[in-house]
Amino acid sequence: MTRPVVLLALGAIAGLVAAAAGLVAPARDAAVLPGDAIAQVNGTPLRRADYERAVEALAADRRGALAEDDKRHVLDRLVDEELLVQRAFELGLARSDRRVRADLVTAMIESITGEASLREPDESELRAFFEANRDYFALPGRQHVEQVFVGAAAESDPAALARARDAAARLRAGASAAEVQAIAGDAPVAALPAAPLPAAKLREYLGPAAAQAVAALAPGEVSEPVRAAGGY
Repeated sequence: MTRPVVLLALGAIAGLVAAAAGLVAPARDAAVLPGDAIAQVNGTPLRRADYERAVEALAADRRGALAEDDKRHVLDRLVDEELLVQRAFELGLARSDRRVRADLVTAMIESITGEASLREPDESELRAFFEANRDYFALPGRQHVEQVFVGAAAESDPAALARARDAAARLRAGASAAEVQAIAGDAPVAALPAAPLPAAKLREYLGPAAAQAVAALAPGEVSEPVRAAGGY
């Protein structure tokens, strides 16, 4: 048994001993209790509504009226529960125990969302939210890119580079990519689809260097030859 569990168990035993004093307190010090409390545990009131709800649950489970001893037992359990909760906070379990932290976070989220207003936002509120979160709603950009591929036999291939530069000059002079590919190009390893593509897909087809060059181009602009796998 780990140390926190041992200490918590000791706290529970101490709580059972202290519970008797807590149960007597309502009768003796009723005047100092909050109006909706049935008992106090170390200064923390136990709400009468919680007690009555627990009594009703036990009565429904037993399908009959409860005796005074049964009601006393319900109050005993509520006092013991409060003592255990207080002891858990003293031991820092709310911070050190991941399960306890997760349960607290879940309970707080449910509490906050349960209290949230169900009022529908008006158009001005929706527009303000959109303007403040444009990046969240924006779709990834797409580019329609045309490629002319010139194969290179080696890492350094002056002849292939010259052909690639000639192809770029033809494109800048107004020739279409299809025309230049037919005259000066070679079959690419993977042909680009004739459709706008997001940056990630362009990178898959062209490689990182060519994709980076595309990102820097203005619409209609022709890049310089870019070295890629197998050519330019």
